[in-house]
Amino acid sequence: MPRKIAERQDAIPALGEVFREYGFLGSSLTEISQRTGLGKGSLYHFFPNGKKEMAEAVLDDVTNWFRDNVFSTLLSSNKPEDGIQNMFEAVDRYFHSGKRVCLVGAFALDDTRDRFEARIRTYFCAWTDALTTALKRKGFSDQDATETAEEIIVSIQGALVLARSKQDPQVFTRALKRLRRHITAGS
Repeated sequence: MPRKIAERQDAIPALGEVFREYGFLGSSLTEISQRTGLGKGSLYHFFPNGKKEMAEAVLDDVTNWFRDNVFSTLLSSNKPEDGIQNMFEAVDRYFHSGKRVCLVGAFALDDTRDRFEARIRTYFCAWTDALTTALKRKGFSDQDATETAEEIIVSIQGALVLARSKQDPQVFTRALKRLRRHITAGS
């Protein structure tokens, strides 16, 4: 049973899970209404521009979570290796140890991408830039830092897809362990 929704922000977690499960195009207002516990009138009260505004709010929420729990830690840790390790821990928590798909990644891969292109690009660029900065602070050359940051994010996203396709979240857990070893060995 959905929890009571009193404010727009309260609906966003449920909306995110609907979009994760059905995608943007497959998420009907009926399913959204059932999962949030809000009637269509209430949904349009909170999101006057409909499903697109709901998805934008969810993407903003994901980006804000990553900004607060991943990007800022990478940029502000006194020791860059601590920021990088914190990133791996936060990513593991956020993706429920490989049991939760990346909504931004899912939106980037289907026909939804064009509707949310700027938000998707901003998310992945912010992550890449923050990780590149931490790797440079850790002693990587500019090129190695950029390439390693891209490799890490590609590996995380790919591990999520493979874990989902194999119905084996341990694929994700093993990938994070390998990435951590790679970063430690690269110092």
